Amino acid sequence: QVQLVESGGGLVQAGGSLRLSCVASGRTFSAYNMGWFRQAPGKEREFVVIQMWNFGTTYYADSVKGRFTISRDNAKKTVYLQMNSLKPEDTGVYYCAADSRPYRSVLVSNGFDSWGQGTQVTVSS
Repeated sequence: QVQLVESGGGLVQAGGSLRLSCVASGRTFSAYNMGWFRQAPGKEREFVVIQMWNFGTTYYADSVKGRFTISRDNAKKTVYLQMNSLKPEDTGVYYCAADSRPYRSVLVSNGFDSWGQGTQVTVSS
């Protein structure tokens, strides 16, 4: 599996922005499908965005389309989540995830086997 460490969470007012970062271990980071998920209080974890290792396919949850953007820097083994126009309903713990099987050609939200510890995002109204 891959070790993942997130950072960048915090408290922000509605309409504001945050950028989350996730640093990964592993020699073949560029070959991993990566994603971001979140869990709101009292709710199940849900996917936010998932992206194939070759940038060929990216899926965003409808609730974040047009506001959130995933990007990655393979040289730094880091994936980012830029979050703009934040809403109170975006509040939750955000998790970085990786599919440690390299060069996977299948991208599904339940195909991730490595998780970070999570970072809290709180959006006040």
